[in-house]
Amino acid sequence: MNRDLCAIALFGLALAGLATFAQSGVLLTFVMMSLYAALLSQAWNILGGYGGQLSFGHALFFGVGAYAQALGQLNFGINPWLALPVAIALGALVGMAVGGLTFRYGLKGSYFALVTLAFAEVFRILALSASFTGGGVGLMVPLQEGAANMQFASRRGYIYLLLAFVMLALLVTAWLRHSRFGAYLQAVRDNEDAARAIGVNPLRVKLGGIALSAAFMSAAGAFYVQVFQYIDPGIAFGSAVSVEALVGAIVGGMGTLWGPVLGAVALHGLADLTRNLFGELPGISMVIYGVVLILIVMFLPRGISGSGQSLGRLFGKERARA
Repeated sequence: MNRDLCAIALFGLALAGLATFAQSGVLLTFVMMSLYAALLSQAWNILGGYGGQLSFGHALFFGVGAYAQALGQLNFGINPWLALPVAIALGALVGMAVGGLTFRYGLKGSYFALVTLAFAEVFRILALSASFTGGGVGLMVPLQEGAANMQFASRRGYIYLLLAFVMLALLVTAWLRHSRFGAYLQAVRDNEDAARAIGVNPLRVKLGGIALSAAFMSAAGAFYVQVFQYIDPGIAFGSAVSVEALVGAIVGGMGTLWGPVLGAVALHGLADLTRNLFGELPGISMVIYGVVLILIVMFLPRGISGSGQSLGRLFGKERARA
């Protein structure tokens, strides 16, 4: 645990230093969006990697957080800093509600994945139909630049905020690796019947896992609203967010501490490179994610992080023999 904490602290110090002293706007934007992608993937990893519950509809929680953040400011006049914990709490509650409806009836695997996808689509249709969400037009948060309104003049402010959330997600993931609750969650993932036989309550454990995962996903949605000052049903509940979250975790390595971060950065860098080469082609990001996912499943089934650990153990054995 201490090693994980030291690594997370060094990660935070390095990126905070980079954000503080970097002068390139392009670099700052890349760091910001990479951290955003890492938060999405780490949120998915808590439920999908450690809990073994593969979700295709994590955009549901992203959208709840995004709309709660926007509506809190527009309809209720809540300061963005106060709207943020409300958005996170609502996302966690929706996660527990979805978990209660699915886990109680034993849904898992492909059934759970399809049900979460269906929930996200239902919320997208409801958001399109409702007047308070702005319908298909969406909602636009007015520009009120200033740290007090969570609208920073520079990308640095957003990087510091995102870095805090990513570090918190990493700390929660490290806790899952070493805590009793984390052991229960992984036991349920590996064999639910065996976990139940030793006294673990699978429903309670999975509800805790989905609540944590949904909370971080909602935080990402709230952050999106603050940066881009706009949200609509397609962005909030569309498949693009869910795909970005799950592919980053799978590419980097599910059920690992640093895998989702590595996968998210690699995918975002590849997407940026492709945009520079081919321009803003419609759907190009989804094509990239699909191709990368196929290659990873074929050649690196444990992801970047898992393959790196295997190589490290292999070289360690070779040195020991020598």
